[in-house]
Amino acid sequence: MAYFADRVVAITGAGAGIGRELALALARDGALLALSDKSADAVAETKELCTVVGHEPTTTTLDVTDRAAVLDHAAATVAHYGRVEALFNNAGILHVGGVAESPFSDFEQVLDVDFWGVVNGTKAFLPHLLTVERAHVVNMSSAFGLVGVAQHAPYNAAKFAVRGFTDSLRQDMRAAGGKVRVTAVYPGGVLTSIARSASVAPGIDAAAVARRFEGHVARTSPAAAAKTILRGAARGEAKVLVGLDALLVDLVTRFAGSYHERVLDMVFRS
Repeated sequence: MAYFADRVVAITGAGAGIGRELALALARDGALLALSDKSADAVAETKELCTVVGHEPTTTTLDVTDRAAVLDHAAATVAHYGRVEALFNNAGILHVGGVAESPFSDFEQVLDVDFWGVVNGTKAFLPHLLTVERAHVVNMSSAFGLVGVAQHAPYNAAKFAVRGFTDSLRQDMRAAGGKVRVTAVYPGGVLTSIARSASVAPGIDAAAVARRFEGHVARTSPAAAAKTILRGAARGEAKVLVGLDALLVDLVTRFAGSYHERVLDMVFRS
């Protein structure tokens, strides 16, 4: 039996990309899904796709920065299913632009969604997860949570914060008896719409950013990413690297020491 079969699983950002593919894969495995996304139309489409291959999910239109709404969503999930056993904090956005050019508001927006969204989801669902015998929290960081890069400071800051938060949460859960497993996910370039919906600093060509990401950076499909994430979670891995680029970043940052920035610059500019 699949690791998530017959378990209640909540997924944020389930309307597209990795979130949708996670939902579809979990539906095929027999999970009971509570799906949320900021786009009502997108999450409704995911619901239809999941219903074809598995149980009909519940869906919620949710802004993960709205703490009260996230708390209500967690409570509603438990009220509907009687329990919740896994949470995928997947919702995220991107900003491209240098520190000097990027407004404070863009830093705030990315941190609100990509970091505080993870904190809100974790804090809302954790009391319920702690009441079951076998629970799991999966938080989405990024390869940019392993290495800092130019033109991505808000995103780097948020994803590094998710990394630290998730590692600390894992230690908390281990000290509490280990009933809740905790996994951090570090995707490299995955072919989603994140670049097309990204905010950009003044002077940055948004269309060019999307073309470069989709043509030269994103080498992994969302379906392949979801498969890697679910396999890693089922194995109880603390750290799941998605894509060869994420593997490379992880290796270089760990073994090249203070020279890792030069090494990665040579690799990715070659």
